[in-house]
Amino acid sequence: MQINILAFGIAKDIIKARTLSMELPTGANVAALKNELTDRFPGFQKLKSLAIAVNEEYQTDEFGLSEKDEVVIIPPVSGG
Repeated sequence: MQINILAFGIAKDIIKARTLSMELPTGANVAALKNELTDRFPGFQKLKSLAIAVNEEYQTDEFGLSEKDEVVIIPPVSGG
């Protein structure tokens, strides 16, 4: 299935684009997406955490993805 991803902050810098289209097996979950992102873009390994929102809601690694889902990568935020 084809997943369209929107990236923010350092995630956008790592993939060198604001949007990314990625092919995943049917029935893939958020954990599979994170693994594929790390395989394709090793810079994600350096992040302490990486949140994924699907259809405007944060999701756990077990959440199943569908082709029509809107997926957003939300990197850790720091500041003072």
